[in-house]
Formats: sequence, structure tokens, C-alpha cells
Amino acid sequence: MTFAFGGASIDGSAYTDVVDLAGHSPGWGDTAVAAWSAYGRAVFAVLMVLGGWGAVTAVTALAAPVAVVLAYGVDAVLKLVVREDRPCRNLRVRTLEACPAPGDWSFPSNHAAIAAATAVALVFVSRRLGAVAAVAALAMAASRAWVGVHYPHDVAVGVLVGVLVAFAAMILLRRWAQTLARHLSATVLRPLLAAP
Repeated sequence: MTFAFGGASIDGSAYTDVVDLAGHSPGWGDTAVAAWSAYGRAVFAVLMVLGGWGAVTAVTALAAPVAVVLAYGVDAVLKLVVREDRPCRNLRVRTLEACPAPGDWSFPSNHAAIAAATAVALVFVSRRLGAVAAVAALAMAASRAWVGVHYPHDVAVGVLVGVLVAFAAMILLRRWAQTLARHLSATVLRPLLAAP
């Protein structure tokens, strides 16, 4: 069952405040936020690679991308169920980023879910990298409202989805680390399991 959801009644005024603030901000700041919003996900991939090199256990490092993919999957299913139109489609505002096409749903934010899931997964690999990723994840979430493609509640729920799914996945995968390591050592992933 799916239903269309209008997010303007939840925090539409907060959204317009953020977009108006972005519209009155210095151009260089908006350019930086828009670039981060569009390309910042690559930073999370780099952080996961760095985490793999310094991981206490290789299985934990290999589990991080799995947790992120699971969080993305849950987020994508929620998008299809809720079907919330983008705020830039419903509210008359000028945004920094072009409004996504109709049918590219807003709730919850994929960017925020992926970023938050990466941060949580990296905490299990390296607390230092996890802390860096957490700051980057908050910046990613905020940037999605700033550029005008999400309501604030979209990014808040995206972060929540990413945190909850990645935490649960990492706990489960950590419990099965020895079994997974034994199975993975018999596959093409064996070189990745070798101690650095």
C-alpha cells in the first residue's frame, strides 16, 4: 500500500526559512554547500576505504559497506511507501539545486541515510574515522535542505534510518564475525581478510 504524503504541513515554514536564508547567503557559501550536497558522498566512500586499511578486523571493515547498502534499501522502500513530493514542487521558492523530477520522492533523504549509516558503520571500524564521518554526515543532511530538495523532516528521518539500520547491521555482523571470516576466507575476498 502506498500513499502520497504532503510534508509542507509538518515543517514547510522551516523549509522556506532555510531556502530563503540560502538565497540571501554569499554566493561562495552557497556554491560550497551545493558542491558538498552533490558530490560529498564520495568522501564517505573514501572514509570507508581508509577504515578498511586501519581496521582491527577486516570483517568489520567489509561489513561497513553492507550496512550502508542495507540503510539505503530501507530508505528507498520508505520513499516508495510514503511518496512525499519534493518541497520544491509544492512550495513557491527559488532553490539552489534544480528540483528533482516528479516521482523522485523526498521522504526520507537518501543522502542523509547513506551519510549517517556510513558514520555509524565507521564508528565500529575506527572511532576517529567515525567521528569525522559523523560531522560530514550532519553537514550532508543540512546541505540537502539548504539546496532546497528536502524538508528538514526528510533529512532528520533519513539520518535516523541510517543510524538505526547501520547500528543493527553492525551489531549483527560483529556477532557473526568469526563465522563470516571463515566463510569469506574461502572466497575471492580472502586477500582482503589478511592482516595489514
